[in-house]
Amino acid sequence: MAEMTIGRVAGKAGVGVETVRFYERSGLIARPLRPTAGGFRVYDAETVARIRFIRQAQELGFSLGEIRELLSLRATPGTDCRAVRAQAVAKRDEVDGKIGQLRRMRRALDELIATCPGSGAVRECTILDGLERPQGKKQPSSGRSLTQLAVPARATRSRTKGHVVKTITLKIEGMHCDGCAQTLQFLLGREAGVRKVDVRFADSEARILHDPGASDEKQLAAVVKKAGFRVAGIR
Repeated sequence: MAEMTIGRVAGKAGVGVETVRFYERSGLIARPLRPTAGGFRVYDAETVARIRFIRQAQELGFSLGEIRELLSLRATPGTDCRAVRAQAVAKRDEVDGKIGQLRRMRRALDELIATCPGSGAVRECTILDGLERPQGKKQPSSGRSLTQLAVPARATRSRTKGHVVKTITLKIEGMHCDGCAQTLQFLLGREAGVRKVDVRFADSEARILHDPGASDEKQLAAVVKKAGFRVAGIR
């Protein structure tokens, strides 16, 4: 490949001219001297290969500082590939940590979405309420913070182990779709002492298996009321 202008180098490497200049300023690629007789700076094929290396390393999540280290290892004669492998392993572990965090965030968002009845005044929005509350502040189950929602419900329910449980049925008015039933099932299921919940839109009722010592009928009925529905009867 013949000597090239910066525009041709950028085209061959699949980047913009400003990206090439940025890499030059960052010290990742060498900036050719301007010809004494005038004219354009010229680049060689190695510059194209180096830019492609940098771009692919960036796509894998390496920072510019880490890429600079990789380039240094690449250019050092006698470098053991274990050093490069260690860099790759460290980056993979970092990516795994980010994936775990993203999964926890997705679960928390799923639960926030599940608490939303899908209609009504914005001042009653359970999603906004959950996001507004400061982390660590005690709050009702229908208004937990994003971080608190990521905690599995079984952590709360484990306190009821060994207690006698009972089943109650709440007759509920105001549900207009299966989405309402799913919302109530989620909210009731997060209450302390609740072992199992089955909310049926077709039957307008919720069957709840719970530990009376951890949550009584009035508390469970209050959850239904706060969600915007009415308890017409308890049996």
